[in-house]
Amino acid sequence: MSELILKVENVQAKYGDFLAVESASLEVPEGKIVSVIGANGAGKSTLMDTIAGVHKPSAGKIYFKGEDITGMPAEKIVTRGLSLVPQGSRCFIRMTVEDNLIMGSYPKHVRAKAKDSLERVYELFPVLKEKRNDLAGSLSGGQRQMVAVGRALMTNPECILFDEISLVLAPTVIKDIYARIRQINKEGMTVVLVEQDTNRAIRTGEFATVMLKGKTVLAGRSKELGEDEIKAAYFGL
Repeated sequence: MSELILKVENVQAKYGDFLAVESASLEVPEGKIVSVIGANGAGKSTLMDTIAGVHKPSAGKIYFKGEDITGMPAEKIVTRGLSLVPQGSRCFIRMTVEDNLIMGSYPKHVRAKAKDSLERVYELFPVLKEKRNDLAGSLSGGQRQMVAVGRALMTNPECILFDEISLVLAPTVIKDIYARIRQINKEGMTVVLVEQDTNRAIRTGEFATVMLKGKTVLAGRSKELGEDEIKAAYFGL
């Protein structure tokens, strides 16, 4: 197996007294796609936010490229090469598509490459180039999701976390975005893909981790685990 680029050990995360993630562990081999699967409320999004520095863990350790990044602020984590595409197609609706994308190049370490990164995003998503001067608020849900993905790519990450980016999108749009995810992975980028759809997750990720009620309950190679075992863990059977 490839060397681990991201390792999460027994992470716990709370919102006040509510324990959203009780004990989650995750191993992400460099250059691979790892699917994190679980029903709504399993703690997947909180785990991604915690890894990316948006939310601080109350226990456990997070390592990226061998460095302990536990509790490190998000703005510092992104400079290490780790980016998050959050749930919900988030973008600045009163800004143009291009300005939204350029917002992703704010860290000093990527500013010099902003022009090249922008052209790369436009290669991946030609429709964004066509609409570069349009306000993001005028875009469809799928196009806004492309903007969110593109903005994360503008940080030139080595590893990117996708948090349920397929929610409420049309099947054709999902297919297109997932094709782009596989493309950037083939070019060397490590991908962590949060999904509720077990079939899509198994097809896409070489490795799978299943969460249930805030805990990691199953992990391994998708093909070795098998669809039945993954679905049983998903539902707590």
